Amino acid sequence: MALLEILTWPDKRLAAKSTNVDQVDDEIRKLIDDMFETMYFAEGVGLAAPQVGVTKRIIVVDCGVRESEESSPLTAKEPLAIINPEVTIQDGKIAWEEGCLSVPGYTEEVERSAKVTVTGLDREGKPITIEAEGLLSVCLQHEIDHLEGVLFVDRLSRLKQEMAKKKLRKQMEEEARDRAV
Repeated sequence: MALLEILTWPDKRLAAKSTNVDQVDDEIRKLIDDMFETMYFAEGVGLAAPQVGVTKRIIVVDCGVRESEESSPLTAKEPLAIINPEVTIQDGKIAWEEGCLSVPGYTEEVERSAKVTVTGLDREGKPITIEAEGLLSVCLQHEIDHLEGVLFVDRLSRLKQEMAKKKLRKQMEEEARDRAV
């Protein structure tokens, strides 16, 4: 396994749409393993392939949600790797404070669907269906957005987007000054 570089805003590659994975093979499984290692090292709860410079429809999530006695057969058991994920059902609304490994140091409340059903393939290429709510629902939607070239800050109001960009640019300038010293 290897740690991968996580792209950060304003890298234009984060805005690219991802393509479907045609064949799940050892190369894809290695990428999934590397994505998990990178996500855990960065102390994240989710990571999408575009965040590591790969424009393939692959996400990994581990929001700390574990199987309970009341869980249905479709309830996610984490950690999850999903290839070619698609949200097929959405229900309700929830606002959640989100952050992102590609937008370090910035969080903001984002409104998303409270419950989702996601279909895709597991790491062996077998079809899976996942029902999620709460944090897992938010994580799945956030990571699937990355596959469409959408960052969580793109879902904010225009005013909040401008405030976020200003704060992030200032943060980048400070980091550049610190490196120069």
